[in-house]
Amino acid sequence: MRINIVSIFPDFFDGPLRLSIPGRAREVGLVQYRLADLRSYTHDKHRTVDDRPYGGGAGMVMKPEPFFEAIDDLEPEGPIVLLSARGHLFRHADAVRYSVEPELTLLCGHYKDVDQRVADHLATEEVSIGDYVLSGGEIAALVVTDAVVRLLPGAIGDHDAAATDSFYDDGLISAPSYTRPANYRGHSVPEILRSGAHEEIAAWKEEQEDNLTRERERGSGG
Repeated sequence: MRINIVSIFPDFFDGPLRLSIPGRAREVGLVQYRLADLRSYTHDKHRTVDDRPYGGGAGMVMKPEPFFEAIDDLEPEGPIVLLSARGHLFRHADAVRYSVEPELTLLCGHYKDVDQRVADHLATEEVSIGDYVLSGGEIAALVVTDAVVRLLPGAIGDHDAAATDSFYDDGLISAPSYTRPANYRGHSVPEILRSGAHEEIAAWKEEQEDNLTRERERGSGG
C-alpha cells in the first residue's frame, strides 16, 4: 500500500512514521509513505499557500492551486481524503475500507480553512477525527495512517491481539485488560480473570463489552 500525505509541514511526519507499527510496516515493505510539501507547488518567491477569504472574515484560507497541482504530480489511485472539521467522523469501518485500497492520499489543511473547491472537486471525501479543531490536519492524518496501517496483513505480529481491539469486528468496545501484579496498592484484578475458567471469563468479557458500549452510546447521545 502507498500512503500520500500532502502538507505544508512534511517534516512533521518524519519521526512518527519511523516508530512502532507504521515504521515496522514500512521496513518490511507493507507500506510506502510519500510526503508532498505543498509549498513545492507554489509559483511565487514567498511560496504562498494561503490568502484572504472572499466575502471578508477573520483568518486565512489555503489556496486551491497547490493542492490540485500536488495531486496532478502524485497521480494517486484510491481515496483522496481532506482532513476537515466538516467531514464525516472517522471510524473503524473507514480504516478497514482504506486498508484494502492500493493507495490512500491525505490532504492536510492549515490556517482558518481550505478553499472549498478542494473539497468539492479534488477530494473524494472529507473526514474529521472528532468535534474539535486542531491547528492543522497533520495530527489527524497521523491518526488515520496509524489506524489503517495496523490493519495491513502482517503489520501486527499477533493477529489475535488486533482482532480483540475495540470496534474490530462487531463494533463493540473491548473489555478491560489487566496484567501482573494481581494486587497493586490495594487494587485487585477481578477474581474471574484469575480463575482459569475460560467459559466464565469469556462470558464476563462479553458482558463488559456490552455494558461499556451502551455506556458510551448513552454518553454520546446515541
